[in-house]
Amino acid sequence: MAEDFPTSVLFCCDHNSVRSPIAEGLMKKYYGQRAYVQSAGVRNDREIDGFAIAVSEEIGVELSRHRSRSFDEMEQWGDDLSGFDLIVALTPASQRRALELTRYSHIEVEYWPIMDPTGIAEGREGQLAAFRQARDQIRKHMTARFGPSLEEDEARGA
Repeated sequence: MAEDFPTSVLFCCDHNSVRSPIAEGLMKKYYGQRAYVQSAGVRNDREIDGFAIAVSEEIGVELSRHRSRSFDEMEQWGDDLSGFDLIVALTPASQRRALELTRYSHIEVEYWPIMDPTGIAEGREGQLAAFRQARDQIRKHMTARFGPSLEEDEARGA
């Protein structure tokens, strides 16, 4: 069953180029304006991955305008972590960084172990399959944590 719904969520991963942008896009699509949603990486040394854009587009999530950013950039831009109710780390490195940055705060940090789809398959179809698997892992965690999406609620007549 879904826990209390947060008012603001930060998804994080290693580079903010695959998993956390997908999670941000899914959250916005599935739950609309119920929560303020952003994403960040431990580093921002990569642009958003084209396969992440493609598998998100398949389900109606637009990521092509996403700009990768790091925790450090967030701080420089005045986007204080204390403004988030929940940080969802999708990689071990991002979990460590989130816990380090929130050690004196009352911000909940959750860890969702999501596979890294980059470089594990050969060929375009193999890569797309790996990225779909990561996307679907995120979606499964998301609906388990936050409950049915707005689309599911509408389909049930809720």
